[in-house]
Amino acid sequence: MTNLLNIETTLFYIVICLYFLAMIGYFLFIPLKRDRAAKIASVIQGIGLLLHTAALICRGLGAGRLPMTNQYEFATSFAWGLSLVSLLFIWKFKFPVIGTFAAPVILLLIGYAAMQSREVKALMPALRSSWLGFHVSTAIIAYGSFGVSFVLGIIFLLRDRMKNRSFWDQHVPAREKLDLISYRSVCLGLLFLTFTIVTGAIWAEQAWGSYWSWDPKETWSLVTWLVYAAYLHLRIRRGWQGKAAAIFAVAGFVCVIFTYIGVNTFLPGIHSYA
Repeated sequence: MTNLLNIETTLFYIVICLYFLAMIGYFLFIPLKRDRAAKIASVIQGIGLLLHTAALICRGLGAGRLPMTNQYEFATSFAWGLSLVSLLFIWKFKFPVIGTFAAPVILLLIGYAAMQSREVKALMPALRSSWLGFHVSTAIIAYGSFGVSFVLGIIFLLRDRMKNRSFWDQHVPAREKLDLISYRSVCLGLLFLTFTIVTGAIWAEQAWGSYWSWDPKETWSLVTWLVYAAYLHLRIRRGWQGKAAAIFAVAGFVCVIFTYIGVNTFLPGIHSYA
């Protein structure tokens, strides 16, 4: 157990270094206008993601449970989810500019994880459930997807303000496609957030005898779900696209961050462990 946790610690700090190097590579990609810099950065991020996965596995084996039950574990898993989803979008859409904006967010999340207690504690009774994996893993994918939609929203809002338009036209999709990619990211995130809330409700009924208790974390998860549901409703029924949709995607991620960090800091409740 101790050896695995020591390995996890070593891998964790290696991952931080790799994500930092990837961020530098993505940052150099724009001023140098070198596609090679972006390719190298994405490869470094991919290696970091693999080692990040190995670190989480070592943490889980060393702790004898899923590594998703405290602030440190969820923060590093959140960073893992954003790294995974952003890399998938970069490779699928040949869109390395995503990395330029996603890498700093990933680094901030894993930096936040580094500031949390890494102590392995016995699970509290409420967490000893098979629903833990379903509930938290769907939250990680949801948050990662919303993080990508946030990045895409920022890119959309900045796209037409950039001076070197030829470079941006070459490496950033047209406004319509950029808007569509963001829409797909929100759809993916909302689907998994729905799974998160449903599995959480089932788990809560088993652990505390109630499907919903209006705990601050539950309430803000619902607020976040409603914000993104409003995004989809306004897009489908009212035709909201472009700038309005991008602003909605950015605002939605602010809700995500508050749900995770703000609630634990200012509104502690029965979910304060993560």
